[in-house]
Amino acid sequence: MSEDPGTSGPTKAAGRLRTVIIAFAANFLVAVAKTFAAVITGSASMVAEAAHSWADTGNEVFLLLAERRSVRPRDSAHPDGYGREAYVWSLIAAFGLFTAGAVVSIYHGFAELTRAEPVNNFGVAYVVLAVSFVFEGISFAQSYVQAHRMADERGTGTLEHVLVTSNTTLRAVFAEDAAALIGLVIAFLGVLTHQLTGNAVYDAIGSILVGVLLGIVAIILIDRNRRFLVGQPASDAVTDSVLAVLLERDEIEKVTYLHLEFVGPEQFNLVAAVDLAGDHPESDVAAEFLAIGRELEKSPYILGAVLTLSLPGAKALVPGHPDENRSNAKTIADSF
Repeated sequence: MSEDPGTSGPTKAAGRLRTVIIAFAANFLVAVAKTFAAVITGSASMVAEAAHSWADTGNEVFLLLAERRSVRPRDSAHPDGYGREAYVWSLIAAFGLFTAGAVVSIYHGFAELTRAEPVNNFGVAYVVLAVSFVFEGISFAQSYVQAHRMADERGTGTLEHVLVTSNTTLRAVFAEDAAALIGLVIAFLGVLTHQLTGNAVYDAIGSILVGVLLGIVAIILIDRNRRFLVGQPASDAVTDSVLAVLLERDEIEKVTYLHLEFVGPEQFNLVAAVDLAGDHPESDVAAEFLAIGRELEKSPYILGAVLTLSLPGAKALVPGHPDENRSNAKTIADSF
């Protein structure tokens, strides 16, 4: 029933943290190199790339905060835990990418269109772009391996997993590193076209295109974090898996309502309406529900579980029939 079956919570958290640390180190080294190249060459595309890398470096700090703060154990003040902090800090990081990366790159590119100053030392720009591609490639490889492994465990595509996963730091690092590699190619083409034609406008256009790319990535990341902050339900596959686990229990006869909502990376709150097998005195039902809930909460993926009695005449949910189950659940939820 896990979002990442076969991998323990601490192991996953360590993997996410390692991915962010590698990205931070790579982005910092690349940012320094690009800044040097931007100063030496005067290239608009290199300025855009430097702004991009400094934005990414700053963002990794927010992602590190997201990892550290989101794994704190729940307490009386936060019974749902601190998992949603991951989405708050990742949202701030996405805004940083938009402002410090996209806006600066686009503004500088348009400013250079009017000046169109020639670039000096093209060789410096090419060397820095090549070295940057290596470092960014190492960081991207780490995030890709992690995403690909998790996607394989679910039987989904790597890109599909990155887009839908609740692991917001993995999505951010993957998206930023992919954008960095594409941005380097754009910057290379801008500098090369400038050198071949002698027209600095192409270099400025490269800066604008890098900014547009960063803006698109930032908007996607902002939207994904917004969805998890306002309440993102689990996928049909995860819901079916949890439903099957509930129905395997001898004390549960049928489940008529099931809602799983993310409260953090790979953590859910569970609400279910069930019919218990046999006849139970009313005084025993609450205790039985509490016991089942506590048993479910032993999973590293279920942070909180609340069970209640099914409404009279409610239809049972059936694993493998997501459309029918959603319709049934909506009908029950509307009656609450």
